[in-house]
Amino acid sequence: MIRCPRLTIAGLGGDAGKTSISVGLCRAWQKKGYRVIAFKKGPDYIDMGWLRLGASHPCYNLDLFLMSKDQVLFSFSLNTKQAEIAVIEGNRGLYDGMDVEGSVSTAELAKLLQSPVILVVDCTKVTRTIAALVLGCQMFDPDVPIKGVILNRLAGDRHEEIIRKSIERYCHLPVIGVIPRLTNITFPGRHLGLVPPQEHPEAEDAIATAAEIVAKYLDTEQLWQIAHQAPPIEVGSRFENPPSPPFTKGGVGGLINIGIIRDSAFQFYYQENLDALRRAGARLTEFSALTDDLPPELDVLYIGGGFPETHAAALSANEKLRKAIKESAENGLPIYAECGGLMYLGEDLIWEGKTYPMAGVLPIVIGVSKKPQGHGYTIVEVEAPNSYFKTGQILHGHEFHYSRILNVDEILRLTKYNENNPPSPPFSKGGQGGFSEQKDSVYFCFKLKRGLGIINKMDGLCYKNVLVTYTHLHAIGTREWVDGIINIAAAYKRK
Repeated sequence: MIRCPRLTIAGLGGDAGKTSISVGLCRAWQKKGYRVIAFKKGPDYIDMGWLRLGASHPCYNLDLFLMSKDQVLFSFSLNTKQAEIAVIEGNRGLYDGMDVEGSVSTAELAKLLQSPVILVVDCTKVTRTIAALVLGCQMFDPDVPIKGVILNRLAGDRHEEIIRKSIERYCHLPVIGVIPRLTNITFPGRHLGLVPPQEHPEAEDAIATAAEIVAKYLDTEQLWQIAHQAPPIEVGSRFENPPSPPFTKGGVGGLINIGIIRDSAFQFYYQENLDALRRAGARLTEFSALTDDLPPELDVLYIGGGFPETHAAALSANEKLRKAIKESAENGLPIYAECGGLMYLGEDLIWEGKTYPMAGVLPIVIGVSKKPQGHGYTIVEVEAPNSYFKTGQILHGHEFHYSRILNVDEILRLTKYNENNPPSPPFSKGGQGGFSEQKDSVYFCFKLKRGLGIINKMDGLCYKNVLVTYTHLHAIGTREWVDGIINIAAAYKRK
């Protein structure tokens, strides 16, 4: 049963101020002593990082493409058991989804969670038309529980008066807050969106400022009361507890030891993925690729996404770690890398005209473009045997990257033989979960039915027990990912 009070902070589009307000609201309530849990609608990592800091608690992603409705309810139920209130930040416009039906939109998520919706509206250079836009949102789908409006970027008292009276007259909704035009509530951005909090030199100051603005300009008590109007949701007993781990202490000679590179260069990890690995019987050993050595006795190495390009010099300077990772990969250490991790495991990274040697596990040279090279949801078919997934599996993920492989012809030449003659499975039954003794085979194991991937809709470049991919997967929606990591780690540990 879901009983947690909740709010969904939505907008009419991007850059309405949702993140600043959501982060500030989380911190304002957290400062009052409330246990606040934040959620981000969609696959975004960076907003999630800001929300985590705002709530002083891990933030979780809810996504109706990456997860089924039941899985969304399970995740929300699991992660709000100790919460006094949940703040859900939407993405893009309230009704924006993948198609004309608005599937996977913030509105669909709010309906599923029966969460009251607060609309944040950018009022720059507009007055009465705001009421028409809000009324349109109300009428577009009356089942979406819009309960109030926050007016953002107001020019002055007269501007506020016209909009407030128009909304109250035509929409019959309360205006819960009015924020003037301010320059100190906007978090800085760059490619991929906002600057991550790990790289913001004054992240805590930015969050404190957002909290002060929320406390000053919003009626947080009214928001609290609206959140408590959310009804309980029956989710069924099968979602009350997480799945039991396939491995426990001593099952494979002790806990599985998973190395996680986590620093300002590699910061894109879903909290649910880390939690799922722990529930499955793993110990997570975090370290930095910028300053640390490779931890001893790892059973698998997991490298998430991030911004290796902006840290290329420091990553390249840690030659000891680069060599240790390459040597370990040659000796069969399972390594699973996403996006930024893919970039790090290549031969070279070219950034702003300079070439930086990377780990050299795979013969790829990476450059960074000014335009996205892949952006959106992906549907992946596992086509070739590999250490992590069974052939024939269909995986739902997402990609967002500006990087690309520069030596395309070389990679196509290296992998062409393996496309025509895929490697025989050196794995356990089902073609997944065993220890590979492949020597020199480099091949793609993923074919994208939706999305772009690495080259020509191919993704999942494999070498020995290494798999690199531009596709990010979410453990709640893709349980196979957890099983694959744990299975190959257990096989390597037994070896």
